Amino acid sequence: MFTEILVPTDGSDASLAAVDQGVAVARRFEATVHFLHVVDVGAEMSASAVGDIADDLTTTLEDVAADALDTAESRAEDAGVPCERTVLEGIPHEAIVEYSTDRDVDLVVLGESGRSGLKEHLLGSTTDRVARSADTSVLIARS
Repeated sequence: MFTEILVPTDGSDASLAAVDQGVAVARRFEATVHFLHVVDVGAEMSASAVGDIADDLTTTLEDVAADALDTAESRAEDAGVPCERTVLEGIPHEAIVEYSTDRDVDLVVLGESGRSGLKEHLLGSTTDRVARSADTSVLIARS
């Protein structure tokens, strides 16, 4: 039923729940899991006008991406599930939907909420936006 499963991860508790559920589904269906971390260009651009902070922020964002993907990949390997990992820059919900379309993903597994702030509460979460705009099934994992 599922051969390609996308699990976007930001390292939050909610996204780790999605990693665990995505890996479990992949194991059941002998599917490949695609772990994706999207570096929010809005965060990078807002810091770019602040001089030295931009370099520090870029390093921090790269470290967060690597940590989140390392954890996800480790969990997949422990379960014997094949996986791929990708880091993209963009607007998270748009990048997730585009990735899922480009790679013919059968299922997207997202955490209920990730690293969000006031903006996410006012404009709607990435999970909500993906669920409304993706052409594939979306599983929302609760931690």
